[in-house]
Amino acid sequence: MSQRLDRINALLRREISTVVQRDFEFGGALVTVSGVEVTPDLREAKVFIGVLGGHGSRVLDKLGQKRSLIQSRVAKRVVMRCTPKLDFRLDTSAARGVDMINVLDEVDKIPKAPPAEEE
Repeated sequence: MSQRLDRINALLRREISTVVQRDFEFGGALVTVSGVEVTPDLREAKVFIGVLGGHGSRVLDKLGQKRSLIQSRVAKRVVMRCTPKLDFRLDTSAARGVDMINVLDEVDKIPKAPPAEEE
Protein backbone atom coordinates (compact mmCIF):
# COMPACT_ATOMS: atom_id res chain seq x y z
CA MET A 1 0.00 0.00 0.00
CA SER A 2 1.25 3.49 -0.74
CA GLN A 3 2.29 5.95 1.92
CA ARG A 4 -0.47 8.30 0.82
CA LEU A 5 -3.17 5.69 1.46
CA ASP A 6 -1.56 4.83 4.81
CA ARG A 7 -1.73 8.50 5.86
CA ILE A 8 -5.34 8.80 4.69
CA ASN A 9 -6.27 5.60 6.57
CA ALA A 10 -4.69 6.90 9.77
CA LEU A 11 -6.32 10.32 9.41
CA LEU A 12 -9.77 8.86 8.80
CA ARG A 13 -9.37 6.39 11.68
CA ARG A 14 -8.52 9.23 14.05
CA GLU A 15 -11.38 11.47 12.89
CA ILE A 16 -14.04 8.73 12.82
CA SER A 17 -12.92 7.65 16.28
CA THR A 18 -13.30 11.21 17.55
CA VAL A 19 -16.82 11.51 16.12
CA VAL A 20 -17.91 8.13 17.52
CA GLN A 21 -16.50 8.87 20.99
CA ARG A 22 -17.99 12.33 21.21
CA ASP A 23 -21.43 11.81 19.68
CA PHE A 24 -22.52 8.25 20.56
CA GLU A 25 -23.34 6.24 23.68
CA PHE A 26 -23.28 2.45 23.57
CA GLY A 27 -24.61 1.45 26.98
CA GLY A 28 -21.48 0.29 28.77
CA ALA A 29 -19.72 -1.20 25.75
CA LEU A 30 -16.22 -0.05 24.88
CA VAL A 31 -16.22 0.82 21.18
CA THR A 32 -13.02 1.58 19.28
CA VAL A 33 -12.16 2.25 15.67
CA SER A 34 -9.33 -0.20 15.17
CA GLY A 35 -8.62 0.47 11.53
CA VAL A 36 -9.71 1.98 8.24
CA GLU A 37 -9.00 0.68 4.74
CA VAL A 38 -9.70 3.12 1.91
CA THR A 39 -9.97 1.93 -1.68
CA PRO A 40 -7.33 3.37 -4.05
CA ASP A 41 -9.93 5.61 -5.72
CA LEU A 42 -10.89 7.01 -2.25
CA ARG A 43 -14.60 6.33 -2.85
CA GLU A 44 -15.19 3.68 -0.16
CA ALA A 45 -13.71 2.90 3.23
CA LYS A 46 -14.01 -0.18 5.41
CA VAL A 47 -14.12 0.92 9.05
CA PHE A 48 -13.21 -1.84 11.50
CA ILE A 49 -14.97 -1.47 14.86
CA GLY A 50 -13.82 -3.26 18.01
CA VAL A 51 -16.47 -3.87 20.70
CA LEU A 52 -15.70 -5.07 24.22
CA GLY A 53 -18.39 -5.56 26.83
CA GLY A 54 -21.39 -5.41 24.53
CA HIS A 55 -23.11 -6.81 21.48
CA GLY A 56 -21.20 -6.03 18.30
CA SER A 57 -24.24 -6.42 16.07
CA ARG A 58 -26.15 -3.72 17.97
CA VAL A 59 -23.23 -1.32 17.72
CA LEU A 60 -22.85 -1.99 13.99
CA ASP A 61 -26.58 -1.46 13.45
CA LYS A 62 -26.48 1.87 15.27
CA LEU A 63 -23.42 3.06 13.37
CA GLY A 64 -24.90 1.86 10.08
CA GLN A 65 -28.07 3.84 10.70
CA LYS A 66 -26.07 6.99 11.49
CA ARG A 67 -23.53 6.48 8.67
CA SER A 68 -24.49 9.65 6.78
CA LEU A 69 -24.23 11.74 9.97
CA ILE A 70 -20.76 10.35 10.69
CA GLN A 71 -19.67 10.93 7.09
CA SER A 72 -20.84 14.54 7.14
CA ARG A 73 -19.04 15.28 10.42
CA VAL A 74 -15.86 13.67 9.14
CA ALA A 75 -16.17 15.66 5.88
CA LYS A 76 -16.22 18.91 7.90
CA ARG A 77 -13.00 17.95 9.65
CA VAL A 78 -11.11 16.35 6.74
CA VAL A 79 -10.76 18.21 3.46
CA MET A 80 -10.94 15.74 0.60
CA ARG A 81 -12.34 15.92 -2.91
CA CYS A 82 -14.96 13.38 -1.91
CA THR A 83 -15.51 11.78 1.45
CA PRO A 84 -15.44 7.98 1.19
CA LYS A 85 -18.61 6.01 1.82
CA LEU A 86 -18.15 4.32 5.18
CA ASP A 87 -18.80 0.60 5.58
CA PHE A 88 -18.68 -0.48 9.23
CA ARG A 89 -17.40 -3.99 9.99
CA LEU A 90 -16.85 -5.83 13.23
CA ASP A 91 -13.22 -6.36 14.22
CA THR A 92 -12.89 -9.38 16.47
CA SER A 93 -9.11 -9.31 16.81
CA ALA A 94 -9.22 -8.08 20.44
CA ALA A 95 -11.55 -10.91 21.47
CA ARG A 96 -9.40 -13.43 19.58
CA GLY A 97 -6.32 -12.06 21.38
CA VAL A 98 -7.97 -12.52 24.78
CA ASP A 99 -8.99 -16.06 23.81
CA MET A 100 -5.42 -16.83 22.73
CA ILE A 101 -4.02 -15.57 26.04
CA ASN A 102 -6.51 -17.76 27.92
CA VAL A 103 -5.45 -20.80 25.87
CA LEU A 104 -1.79 -20.07 26.56
CA ASP A 105 -2.52 -19.79 30.29
CA GLU A 106 -4.25 -23.19 30.19
CA VAL A 107 -1.28 -24.73 28.36
CA ASP A 108 1.07 -23.28 30.98
CA LYS A 109 -0.91 -25.11 33.72
CA ILE A 110 -0.40 -28.52 32.11
CA PRO A 111 2.27 -30.57 33.98
CA LYS A 112 5.58 -30.69 32.19
CA ALA A 113 8.10 -33.50 31.94
CA PRO A 114 11.01 -33.23 34.37
CA PRO A 115 14.26 -32.05 32.82
CA ALA A 116 16.53 -34.82 31.55
CA GLU A 117 19.44 -35.66 33.84
CA GLU A 118 22.88 -35.29 32.36
CA GLU A 119 25.37 -38.12 32.82
